Amino acid sequence: MGFFSRMKNALAHAAGAYNSFSNEERMRTTSWGNAGSFGVNPSRSRPGFSGDRTVVTSIYNQIAIDVAAFPMEHVRINPDTKGYEETIKSGLNDCLTLEANIDEGARAFKQNIAMTLFDKGVAAVCIMEADKDPATSMSYNIETLRVGEVRAWFPEHVRVLIYNQKTGNKEELTLPKKQVAIIENPLYAVMNDEISTLKRLTRKLSLLDAIDEQAGSGKLDIIIQLPYVVKSDSRKQQAAARRQDMEEQLYNSKYGVAYADATEKITQLNRPAENNMLAQVEYLTKQLFSQLGIPQDVFEGKADEKAMINYYNRTVEPILTAITEGMERKFLSKTARSQGQAIRFFRDPFKNVTLAELADIADKFARNEILSSNEIRSGIGFKPSKEAKADKLQNANMPNADNVGTTKQPPSDTTQERKENLQNDSSDKQEA
Repeated sequence: MGFFSRMKNALAHAAGAYNSFSNEERMRTTSWGNAGSFGVNPSRSRPGFSGDRTVVTSIYNQIAIDVAAFPMEHVRINPDTKGYEETIKSGLNDCLTLEANIDEGARAFKQNIAMTLFDKGVAAVCIMEADKDPATSMSYNIETLRVGEVRAWFPEHVRVLIYNQKTGNKEELTLPKKQVAIIENPLYAVMNDEISTLKRLTRKLSLLDAIDEQAGSGKLDIIIQLPYVVKSDSRKQQAAARRQDMEEQLYNSKYGVAYADATEKITQLNRPAENNMLAQVEYLTKQLFSQLGIPQDVFEGKADEKAMINYYNRTVEPILTAITEGMERKFLSKTARSQGQAIRFFRDPFKNVTLAELADIADKFARNEILSSNEIRSGIGFKPSKEAKADKLQNANMPNADNVGTTKQPPSDTTQERKENLQNDSSDKQEA
């Protein structure tokens, strides 16, 4: 850079201006000068099996997306009812709701945990940055978290393969178990065990892919019957030479034409030998969906509310519970848990409800004084109203709802009065 350019940049920096391109050279020498670079995000978890083109990947991805869709928060609960009271503003809550690290937002972080669980069977959520050393301090504020793979188990430690932000590579660290949230897959017997249905399905799909590649490799699959017996070595050499000659004719011909002797007979195989591999794959796929508690309609987007509730209760909820329990055990001390601190996930009850059903539910909740108007508006994505009555638990359909108990009751018509009126009416008729 010339003298005038340096002066221009210095004046711009002094004035508080910022430009990414003018700042590039300084950042290159201080931030990533010695770090490795990649075409894809190296911190992202990728399946370790050879089934990327199979239905297994779509199953993993769909469940991971559904798990990541549930909000997780660092909260305070009521010690008696165990119900939600308030959200605690902390670094751990920021990791769960906003940003877990410089590479992952909260949703990508949760999806990374789920994908690691499905692929490896165990996920290790590690504290990467904190205001104090977790090994020596009883109270500390977590700033960043990352997901790693457990490579070795020790009595009180684990060796974890995790992404190092400073070098840009995945490296192994030996960390104490008390500061690593070790989360085990609750569906391990179905997904990760060597004799599980998913492993069997993956192997069958790999074999089916190999058969398909052989069938579509461009081979002619023909048999040449020569006019002599091929038993001696000389005849075998002569037959091999004849076969090679025909291959060269077909390969070098513009239109793939070759000649044959009049005494030679050529037989073409129209299709490969039949096998029951596809039927086995279909059977194992149905078994897998059944064991995971996933109806086929869930992946096709045709599932009704009952099917989705069953899917959430049998598949998604055990995974979310394992994640929150693992982080609550390791990231919250006994003192914090005794004070009512916890990590909870929440489900939006109006997520799979149609507009007509939502209107009916809102009316019942407001009429029975379960939710206020502003709580319902917040649940369906509307801004809260500034009216004072919008925050009150009252039935707006009742007359004079604000003055219940002070309303004057209409005078009651007693039985004696009704009798006197009837007697007066009858006497009037007799006089007439």
